[in-house]
Amino acid sequence: MVDTAPFPIAHAGMDKKSNIDLFGAAALTGFALLLAFNQVVIKVTNGGIQPVFFAGIRSVGAVFCLWLWLKWRGIPLQYSRETAGWGVITGVIFGFEFLCLFMALDLTTVGRTGVIFYSMPVWLALIAHFTLPDDRLTPIKSLGLVLAVAGVAWALLDRDGGEASVWGDLAALGAALGWAITAMLAKASPLRKERPEMQLFWQVLISGPVLIVASLFFGDLIRDLQPIHIAGLIFQIVVVVTAGFVFWLWLLSIYPASGVASFSFLSPVLAVFLGWLMLGEEVGSSLIVALVLVAIGIVLINRPSKA
Repeated sequence: MVDTAPFPIAHAGMDKKSNIDLFGAAALTGFALLLAFNQVVIKVTNGGIQPVFFAGIRSVGAVFCLWLWLKWRGIPLQYSRETAGWGVITGVIFGFEFLCLFMALDLTTVGRTGVIFYSMPVWLALIAHFTLPDDRLTPIKSLGLVLAVAGVAWALLDRDGGEASVWGDLAALGAALGWAITAMLAKASPLRKERPEMQLFWQVLISGPVLIVASLFFGDLIRDLQPIHIAGLIFQIVVVVTAGFVFWLWLLSIYPASGVASFSFLSPVLAVFLGWLMLGEEVGSSLIVALVLVAIGIVLINRPSKA
């Protein structure tokens, strides 16, 4: 039977990698750019739709898009008893992650949210160190993580203006922890036996109603809805969730968890650039220094370990 998955997956014929190769580096850099642009889109769209309700509609829309994709590809919508419970758990955590992220972008700046949210690789690498025998932290990888965090912090050091808030920072931290736990469940729980599309289907199927119910406690559902906000919602459903996250889950299935996550440190730096380009935010020489530190950090994180 011919594999009709949009991407080859590890358990369907593609070997797992011990390090990030050239294709992986290019793919992860492109995904980092998408995530950076995604932050800008969420920030803008929050102006027309309440953040938690926005996140819930996004998940519900993604359920429909993924179902159409699976039907078109002829992929059966099947779950085993072994993975059903884990699917519900990861869906709830996925909902918590994006409730926090969307609220963070509503309460504080894109820059501050990026610094805290993209600390996720630190938490994921630490979790992987204790749970995955083939994904241990080495002194070199630890140094790379420190340098990458320092680079992001340097780039955004002076971006704590009037829109910053303690609650926004805490929400961004909660989103980072939620992302790390979701990634580890996809990597180390029985869910790893499911196709990436099916893992994502669980996440959006459960998180959609959870977020919509939660949105009732966060004020009016609609703010000042304009065409640009509708366009942002459609972009989130089709490009970011349906296509982007399936691709990221596939990458996570064949590359080391800490290596995949390390590239997300590019996203806050790219977000600063897109903020300057699209929102007129000021960018100084600190961005150049940050890019150098982040690049060195990624090289160290993905340096092949000696036997």
